[in-house]
Amino acid sequence: MPRTRNAGFEITIPEKACTDKKCPFHGNLKTRGRQFTGKVVSEKMQHTVVVEWEGWRYIPKYERYRRTRTRLLAHNTPCINAAEGDMVLIAECRPLSKTKNFVVLKVLGKLEKYALEKEAMEEAKHKAKAAEIENLAKQETKSKEKGE
Repeated sequence: MPRTRNAGFEITIPEKACTDKKCPFHGNLKTRGRQFTGKVVSEKMQHTVVVEWEGWRYIPKYERYRRTRTRLLAHNTPCINAAEGDMVLIAECRPLSKTKNFVVLKVLGKLEKYALEKEAMEEAKHKAKAAEIENLAKQETKSKEKGE
């Protein structure tokens, strides 16, 4: 059985074993510093994924907020094997290549699950708004009938 370790964070160790030297669980890669969660946008490179998340930045001159997008490259080990559309947790590590300074620690779930929940919430809001409009229309008709 290969050697495993905790990778410095409170994360369960993957059940699938790998022989990757750059794996934080089965190799000798140490993690440190910052952690981010984001969605995997691309997995076309070997052992690398592009992780993206959106945020808002305040522009004082215009007194408005601007949508920003952050994209980072992260090492994708065979034991984790994050796919496109997954929500993942990434952590900072030593530089693995010119642009890769992060490693995927955990797959949190599919992005579609989050999209379905968001869609259901929006649908519930629309139904509530429609019911409110109907109630207002009924009240107006009742007040017109009483007035006449």
